[in-house]
Amino acid sequence: MKVNILFLIVQMISMVNYDKLIIYYFSGTGNARRAAEWIIDVAKEKGIETELINIEKFKDYNSYEYENKTLIGFCFPTHGFNTPPIVVNFLRKFPKNLCSDIFLLNTRAGMKLYKIFTPGLSGIAQIVPAIILKLKGYKIIGFRPLDLPSNWISIHPGLRKKVVDSIFERCEKITRKFADKIFRRKKIYRGLYSLPIDIAISPISFAYYFFVRFMIAKTFVATDSCNNCGLCVKNCPLNAISIIKDRPYWSFNCESCMRCMNNCPQRAIETAHSYVVLLWWIAFSFVPYFVLKLIIENNILQISYNTLESKILVNILMIVFGFAIIYLGYKILHFLMKFKFFNKLIAYTSLTKYKFWRRYKAPLSKNV
Repeated sequence: MKVNILFLIVQMISMVNYDKLIIYYFSGTGNARRAAEWIIDVAKEKGIETELINIEKFKDYNSYEYENKTLIGFCFPTHGFNTPPIVVNFLRKFPKNLCSDIFLLNTRAGMKLYKIFTPGLSGIAQIVPAIILKLKGYKIIGFRPLDLPSNWISIHPGLRKKVVDSIFERCEKITRKFADKIFRRKKIYRGLYSLPIDIAISPISFAYYFFVRFMIAKTFVATDSCNNCGLCVKNCPLNAISIIKDRPYWSFNCESCMRCMNNCPQRAIETAHSYVVLLWWIAFSFVPYFVLKLIIENNILQISYNTLESKILVNILMIVFGFAIIYLGYKILHFLMKFKFFNKLIAYTSLTKYKFWRRYKAPLSKNV
């Protein structure tokens, strides 16, 4: 009897094993921040001291001292089946083993079809942070994806408010349950469930990280609705936007977090769909195959059409000419946007111009 009572007392004491929770987060349009706030709320309910830190504004990596009863969390979005580079760079600089447990939570592109909630895909979004932190000596007690609404409005319109609210309601319950368990040191590896699929799409993840994300950075333009308020420049987490000739200009540093487009008060930021399709066709189809034709017909290299060598050469030509053509094409686009006719042409041939192409913001949250 005494043994049972002692066991229950020990179990009750161990219900909350942490004195402090620190969550580092990055968020483009608010999803990852909301997830972090839900976890913070649960911690406060349990009497745990909390701190929420935005990594885009954090510089002093050695300013904090962590103890055994400090839990560290990282909340971040999934970009192109990847961990955002800003998060990867932060983790690379993060101090080595600080005698603290770690959890990872990545938000990804959730959707809803009628009454069915559909999951997004993580790719290597959790794998890379887990490896980095493991190599630094941390004990990872939990990692899971969270299917909050997709915000990639270059590809699709923002979801309807009713759908967004229902997804948020579901995800809040999931997150609070996840938080309650990790505060009791229960290991949760929900991210492993989709690991086979994530590994299968990892080639796409790597292609996006090393190549495609730079191309997508050159798809944004500001139409003549822009009033030069400067909010996009001020709020860009990567300082990837600058004002050149009185117009916002996106550099290759852009990570497509969608903060600028979704938050522009004038809806002046568009994805130049028509121009992008033309430019990408020139960069990744017309020019590489035209050069291949010249090489074969002039016997510059001893290769033939439809061989492994020709396919490899085409891929090399895409990389060699792709970046240069995209860069020069975007420079030309930025120049032409100052002319009213061309500005209107680009705007009205971009899907993001029209009202049905909704913008996306996470529902307003309370301060924590």
